[in-house]
Amino acid sequence: MNKKTMVLPLLAACLLATGCASKKDLVNCQTENKELTRNYQDAKEQLAASKARVVSLEEQLAAQKELLAAQKKAYASLQNSLDKSLTNASQNNISIEKLVDQINESNQYIRHLVEVKSKSDSLNMVLTNNLTRSLSREEMKEVDVQVLKGVVYISLADNMLYRSGSYEINDRAAETLSKIAKIIKDYKDYDVLIEGNTDNVPVNASAASMKNIRNNWDLSCLRASSVVQALQNQYGVDPKRLTAGGRGEYNPVTNNSSDVARQRNRRTQIIITPKLDQFMDLIDKAPDAE
Repeated sequence: MNKKTMVLPLLAACLLATGCASKKDLVNCQTENKELTRNYQDAKEQLAASKARVVSLEEQLAAQKELLAAQKKAYASLQNSLDKSLTNASQNNISIEKLVDQINESNQYIRHLVEVKSKSDSLNMVLTNNLTRSLSREEMKEVDVQVLKGVVYISLADNMLYRSGSYEINDRAAETLSKIAKIIKDYKDYDVLIEGNTDNVPVNASAASMKNIRNNWDLSCLRASSVVQALQNQYGVDPKRLTAGGRGEYNPVTNNSSDVARQRNRRTQIIITPKLDQFMDLIDKAPDAE
């Protein structure tokens, strides 16, 4: 065998080994790329959740600032009353001791109102935290939870709740509604309003699923009613605490200029509020004089 004949097999073996190594490197790179992509997606979702939390905290801070401003205004009014009373005290023989007692009673009542408001805010915060912790990351993509002026708003996308072009609850919504129902049942002193909302696209009355539905008013009311009945019949929520209502296309969160915007407007809100009569009883019941 001559030298030229021996070199060719060796060269072929080298090329084959180089090809195998490159293919292995490519597979490793693809695997690493997939892992990095997953990590990047997780980071995006965590960032979105953190931003939502920041917005909620900013809203709570704004509410506390409003409360502080109201307290300052009440204090200024009391101070003004005191100044006027002191000015007229000598002329009208008003007892300074009695005036001080009245001011102390007023201050005590203001403290009572602040305590009531703080208690309500604390309960709402606990309710919101319990709800968000019970929902999965996937559910949180289609469920928005906010506290605005002492009221908890849970907004659910219509494509998560209903069958396409219908007001019937779909199977995919069952797990999420069951979690929300558990929170509602845990907070028995709260009333629940289910509010349906649509975009501004007219209802296709000729569609079989839209039979007897005249317009978006009908559709929004029927969707809210479907959620109310599911909470009552499937998850055992006391119907005396539930109210169903529809706002049609007239309560949008954004304009209807695009498919994405219209999708945001098609939503159902579960609005949880302290029972008004009980809250007013707390306010009306002045604390005992010290």
